[in-house]
Amino acid sequence: MITIDNESSKPAYQQIADQIHFAINTGALKPGQALPSIRKLAESADLASNTVVKALKTLEAKGLIEAKDRSGYTVSKTALPDPEAHPDESTQSNRYRARGVSAEKTEVHSVVDKLDPGLFPGAFCKITEDYLSGDPTKCNVIHADGSGTKSIIAYLYYKETSDASIFEGIAQDSIVMNLDDLLCIGATGRILLSNTINRHAKNCPGDVIRALIEGGEKFMQELRDQGVQIYPGGGETADVGDLTGTVLVDSCAVSIARKSDIIENHITSDLAIVGLSSFGQSIYEHTENSGIGSNGLTSARHDMLSRYYGETYPESFDSNLPETLTYCGPYKLEHSLPGSELTVGQALLSPTRSYAPIILKLLNFMKSEIKGIVHCSGGAQTKCLRFGQGVHFIKNNLMPVPAVFSAIQKASHTTMKEMYKVFNMGHRMELYVPQSRVDEVIDVANTFAIHAQQIGYTEAASENQLSLVDHQGKTIHYP
Repeated sequence: MITIDNESSKPAYQQIADQIHFAINTGALKPGQALPSIRKLAESADLASNTVVKALKTLEAKGLIEAKDRSGYTVSKTALPDPEAHPDESTQSNRYRARGVSAEKTEVHSVVDKLDPGLFPGAFCKITEDYLSGDPTKCNVIHADGSGTKSIIAYLYYKETSDASIFEGIAQDSIVMNLDDLLCIGATGRILLSNTINRHAKNCPGDVIRALIEGGEKFMQELRDQGVQIYPGGGETADVGDLTGTVLVDSCAVSIARKSDIIENHITSDLAIVGLSSFGQSIYEHTENSGIGSNGLTSARHDMLSRYYGETYPESFDSNLPETLTYCGPYKLEHSLPGSELTVGQALLSPTRSYAPIILKLLNFMKSEIKGIVHCSGGAQTKCLRFGQGVHFIKNNLMPVPAVFSAIQKASHTTMKEMYKVFNMGHRMELYVPQSRVDEVIDVANTFAIHAQQIGYTEAASENQLSLVDHQGKTIHYP
């Protein structure tokens, strides 16, 4: 039942809500299970009934519980998966969901997948007719993404050091998450990009905005120096202190392409899968890259960083989350990352690598041989399952796991099956080519000092599936 800490600064109703929320997260309360009555909860906690009601209303607003007329409340059937119904669903996966994040975005795809898929339904991005210029031989693509909660880690670093330049990397994160998705459809022509910065003006003053804007401009110039035609198209800075206590950075990219240039992701059997590493230092990067990218940072932040950050910067997280889910890790930003020369902060804030120079060069001389390109972002190593039909993806020669992911796994006790679904784990871009062209792809990547290797192959299957051999030699099956 409920216990109340009368010495805690947290209101009693929130303590009740947190304890019920935690019971749902851990499976002690299962979907569809009835909660004790309001009267029983009030008696067990020695509180007034209206305090209990306030707690239950808080949980109901989050969709965790449902009112059942006069019969009281039950746990929502959509709050968390029932472990008995989904035996492969790990406790850590439940922790992801409880934090309001999802690797699969199932509820999003349930809506989006019913919409018009565009001109090339199998392509990595939605592609439309050329509404911008009206050319029947061309098409349009518009794409929106951002740095995600990685910007909150930058905020913590900034508050600790007063060094706003850390946000230059966040600007790069936001740009790359758009640009490298566009690469997957072969869009390497002129790309126009617009930024949206949502900030709490008091916590993120002008030096943060300056670093974000100037960092974005500098990164796009570096890309242009590599032959990638991407240009700034303005943007918006919104002061929305009641929506975020820190800062969020998003971008929107638009391009016009020839229909004949589109890579439709015709992924079939008998193709080799070549992975491009996410770690190391390419010839166009200024520092070593940990490989982190911009996915999974909500969980990485809380599972890696210590309670100090939650206590010192309460604006950096949702106060409605249970304490067991917030800043529960062993590290501070300045601590050394085990197995690496980077600090924890440097590793978590390592700017997302763009593969644009490599993909541009490959498309210039072997475009017809590239049957598919997959950016292993949301969904990570399982992203490939969304492309092709009747394909068994076999990834049996993956790259070594970078130190940052090993540290996240150790700190969070996440299963390897979940880790490969949330984090890229060593390569974040993969190309699907005939076996005869593998060496050429690897050679091109190597000219940019980026490691590449054949990480697997495809074969025919009745439906899309993935068999992945992890770094310990264990085969994991998805879905």
